[in-house]
Amino acid sequence: MSSEQHPTAYCAIAERYTELFGDVARLAVEDRRLISSWAAECHGRILDAGCGPGHWSAWLAAQGHHTLGVDVSERFITSARQRHPELVLELADLRQLSFPDASFGAALAWYSLIHADSATLDQMLRELNRCLSPGGSLLMGFFDGPEGEPFDHAVTLAYYHRVTDLTVRLERAGFRVVRSETRQDPGVRAHAALIAQKVEFGDPARVNNAL
Repeated sequence: MSSEQHPTAYCAIAERYTELFGDVARLAVEDRRLISSWAAECHGRILDAGCGPGHWSAWLAAQGHHTLGVDVSERFITSARQRHPELVLELADLRQLSFPDASFGAALAWYSLIHADSATLDQMLRELNRCLSPGGSLLMGFFDGPEGEPFDHAVTLAYYHRVTDLTVRLERAGFRVVRSETRQDPGVRAHAALIAQKVEFGDPARVNNAL
């Protein structure tokens, strides 16, 4: 999860959050397998969009991937730099990134867009698309539930999404969904993930989605 759109709320609990979730080894083995297999198929730099305490950035870097992590929470970035001085980490807002077009081969948005309302989510997806090279891959993790329904997340307000509805959003932002999954682990909210590919210029699917 991430501090995107709610830097103040996440700054207030940054130390506790890092203690609970800052070690990938404590997270679901299924998530590690998915992110690992996805990254192995990616080409070029990976943008960890909403990197939080930098745990996924560090994990991907340890596997040999050229990774850059960004987050809107200054407390998270400061902490991540202290814990992982080998990483490249930047303070950034996913609504308006400073990177040139096509700067990355892939982007990981692992529970980092869950606090964005409908309009902001669309804006972030378009911005991530802009920063990816043609054919670049986006992996998103999110809570599976009634589309756009808000709920009281442990930190601040968050939103559920359905795979089908988020697929439509991604297509409108210039992506094609190539894989999806859902999972219900005991005692927690249902999980979902999508892998989407940036549609290359001139691809018929891009034209069809624009109609």
